[in-house]
Amino acid sequence: MNIHEYQGKAILRKYGVATPRGAMATTREEAEAVATELMGAGATGVVVKAQIHAGGRGKGGGVKLAKSAEEAADLAGKMLGMKLVTHQTGPEGRIVHRLLIEETLPIEKELYLGILVDRAEGKPVFMASAAGGMDIEQVASERPDEILKQYIDPGMGLEPFQARKIAFALGLKASQISAAVPFLIGLYRAFLETDAALVEINPFITCTDGRLFALDAKLTFDDNALFRHPDLKELRDVSE
Repeated sequence: MNIHEYQGKAILRKYGVATPRGAMATTREEAEAVATELMGAGATGVVVKAQIHAGGRGKGGGVKLAKSAEEAADLAGKMLGMKLVTHQTGPEGRIVHRLLIEETLPIEKELYLGILVDRAEGKPVFMASAAGGMDIEQVASERPDEILKQYIDPGMGLEPFQARKIAFALGLKASQISAAVPFLIGLYRAFLETDAALVEINPFITCTDGRLFALDAKLTFDDNALFRHPDLKELRDVSE
């Protein structure tokens, strides 16, 4: 089962994974209200992001920057109801019914994080790459040496020394390691405790002021385990 980005980020925040401030909107007026609140709290701009179950939204026109609440409202009005076509939707596209309005952040680097189960190894594997913001399949086929794979013993979980190894492999600054370790461990806990099939953060960003954020979030859950998670089952968007 797939869920929307804003729903995935709400789950990750429960595990201490930092995400940008923002909220979901289904109307132009709601988008303007969220943007007004964010800018009143210090945001210098907002991002208007279409919420569909497909990647490549930015290339398809589903991610736009706004420097004012009025501009965010105008973008929301154009985006809601549009047919968004990406390389994952196929030519039929998807109709946009929901938006995520988020604060902009001073991005320094875009990195990649992903967790899934390696069936051949019988273990979860934590993947990380400095080539964030790109399709990981493209990186894997063209530059596989740029992807670090850290296998996790299911009985032990992601241990601090493994989290530090991932952080150093991503080229994080020494001052960022202490924040990266609980971030990565929280990400693994979210994967484990929700019975996820995939948790993907692309991009995972560092900011010019040193902060770390999950700028995007894709969570997919094992349908066979949903009987244990009635709260997650209710997140299903049948229109998708």
